[in-house]
Amino acid sequence: QCQLNGLWRNDQDSLMEISVLRDNGDFQGQYFTRATLSGVCAQISPLRGAQQQLGEEGWPTFAFTVRWDKFSNASTAFVGQCFVDAGGKETLSTMWLLREAVGSLEEDWKATR
Repeated sequence: QCQLNGLWRNDQDSLMEISVLRDNGDFQGQYFTRATLSGVCAQISPLRGAQQQLGEEGWPTFAFTVRWDKFSNASTAFVGQCFVDAGGKETLSTMWLLREAVGSLEEDWKATR
């Protein structure tokens, strides 16, 4: 079974730490990004999410949001699933959407990536 709590690293060397995983599947932690800060120290942003509770079998799905309030007026929503390979290695497969604040409805088209 996949366990979300702990420290995770992505392909761009950003780190996610899930420090609290409750019995109902809710979790919280911190996201440390390097992707938006060329050569500068990592910024810490809070994250909150929920894991779909399955039984003993299957690979859980999850969703979480990250609030980039320390250096950007944006939020990101992640959705994914946790897998364990035959050797016991856990992997999170995710997709994300980032939403930046814009000044008007006319600029809405460029706010999401």
